[in-house]
Amino acid sequence: QVQLVESGGGLVQTGGSLRLSCVASNGVLSNYRVGWFRQSPGNEREIVAAISRIYGNTYYANSVKGRFTIERDNARGTVDLEMYLVKPEDTAVYYCAADLTDSLGTYSSNSHDYDYWGQGTQVTVSS
Repeated sequence: QVQLVESGGGLVQTGGSLRLSCVASNGVLSNYRVGWFRQSPGNEREIVAAISRIYGNTYYANSVKGRFTIERDNARGTVDLEMYLVKPEDTAVYYCAADLTDSLGTYSSNSHDYDYWGQGTQVTVSS
């Protein structure tokens, strides 16, 4: 059973930037494809971005395309979500999720494909 821990959330002004990081308790996120999801009050959890195990294949929700970047930092053993030009509507609890898979090049935007979830980190964008 792997545990995921997110970090990096906080309060940021509109137009600012933030980096979220996800690390696994077993330190081997490279064995998992990873997704970042978010949920704001009254809304369902939604995909933000996803990345494959290898090859750097990525997916972005239309709402964040061009502003957010998901990437692996193999030296740190993390999957990071770089958030730029943030907007008030980006305010949410952000969750990291991981799926143990043999597939090297596929990602998933479907929350049901992920077996492991972090506790979430709050991101608040002030206007």
